[in-house]
Amino acid sequence: MKYTNPVIPGFYPDPSICRVDEDYYLVTSTFEYFPGVPIFHSRDLVHWRQIGHVLSSTEQLPLDNAWSSGGIYAPTLRHHEGWFYMATTNVSGGGNFYVRSRKAEGPWSNPIYVAQDGIDPSLFFEEDGRVYFQTACNGDEGEGIYQCEIDLETGTRLTESRLIWKGTGGVAPEAPHLYKINDLYYLMIAEGGTEYGHMETIARSTDAYGPFDACPHNPILSNRSMKTSIHATGHADLVQIQDGSWWAVCLGFRPAAYPMRHHLGREIFLAPVTWTDDGWPIIGNNGRIEPVMTGPSLPECPWPSQATRDHFDEPTLGMNWIFLRNPAPGSWSLNEHPGHLVLHGNSVSLDDRRNPAFVGHRLSHFLCNMAALLDFEPGIDHEEAGLTVFMNEKYHYDLAVKLIDGQKKIIWRRTVGSLRTEQVIDCDKGPVVLKMHADREQFTFFIQQGSAEEQRIASGETHLLSTEVAGGFTGVIIAMYAHAPSGESTPALFDWFDYEPLDE
Repeated sequence: MKYTNPVIPGFYPDPSICRVDEDYYLVTSTFEYFPGVPIFHSRDLVHWRQIGHVLSSTEQLPLDNAWSSGGIYAPTLRHHEGWFYMATTNVSGGGNFYVRSRKAEGPWSNPIYVAQDGIDPSLFFEEDGRVYFQTACNGDEGEGIYQCEIDLETGTRLTESRLIWKGTGGVAPEAPHLYKINDLYYLMIAEGGTEYGHMETIARSTDAYGPFDACPHNPILSNRSMKTSIHATGHADLVQIQDGSWWAVCLGFRPAAYPMRHHLGREIFLAPVTWTDDGWPIIGNNGRIEPVMTGPSLPECPWPSQATRDHFDEPTLGMNWIFLRNPAPGSWSLNEHPGHLVLHGNSVSLDDRRNPAFVGHRLSHFLCNMAALLDFEPGIDHEEAGLTVFMNEKYHYDLAVKLIDGQKKIIWRRTVGSLRTEQVIDCDKGPVVLKMHADREQFTFFIQQGSAEEQRIASGETHLLSTEVAGGFTGVIIAMYAHAPSGESTPALFDWFDYEPLDE
């Protein structure tokens, strides 16, 4: 079976994987978005479907203090003696912790915190019952991977934290994962920064604390300095499948066009692992991830495709929807007007590093159409509601209905750093369809009022919302939003939302 990378497109970085019998489960980072840490299920490693979120309550995931690209970093997923464990870092509140559940879809426990500094925590369960906890840390012995032993029930450290490997010299040694294979301990990490020099390296030892000897073939994965559509591969995790072969998931990104800039975020890639005669793993095609590769020898198991249109007629939001930080109480509802998503704007705008009325969907395709039917008759000047193409509070494009001097208007706003432009046109009473078309180089915005023909409003370049311009670790989110500067708001009713991927 041939498959196409990425196997999960869009803003799903830092994958970690585990196997339970014939089932595979995978988690990713979410940073300042809520709920946190989506969990996916697959039976063939190629086709994945989301089955829940690990961190679904404010108690598990407080994000009040989360800056852009703060919040949740680099989870690790493991299964041990009938329990799933997910370890991660909330860099904006609480530090390193893990949660556990009998079922991958949850419910998951409240956080169990571990008093070890650093980020990107990982768990390793020794055969004799000891539990090792690793993080990437700049500690007393310098920058590198630190390890301690913990009490699994309480998270209490049973030993001091010790530096076990500094890596091979690349910047930012992080994302540690420890494996025991053929009585040897393999410590795999990411180096080079999660940018164009990203790579995966590995070392091994006869003892969990080392000393670790670096693989002579390092890096065992990197697409750096290559003429390819896939870059920045690294932050990998290994899994052994039923036939004994090994596979890896990793992150990478796909620049949209030249010059190389990416706006979809870091995505999930799959690759086979081969072993050298001297017992070292090599990921992919001689350490490279290819756009098309040959899949594992597992029965193909595709999942039903998702509907293009969400009618908001279910009692809960679908798992593809996310909020910017913890949603403000009363800012959204599916019950107030059945069959509609209702947003109540508050004084928090898209320009604030807080939690506006915001319900978002990851942009996961270069080429796609998006649209929403908005019924909104603002009653107070400067109230607005609409759609935003959002990277962070300093970089976003907005298409909205707004009341200006008592008149209902359509606005299109471009916010790029300290530069802002705004275009205003008349808007009729009644619902309006807000539309966007995305291709690799630009977003184009349209409106449709009543029986009138579709009207093109404006366009904005994709590269101005890229990581290379806007910064950070996330990807573009398409969101319905509302804002009421006075704090008093008129309900904004969204009847439906379309997300339609298109073939390139």
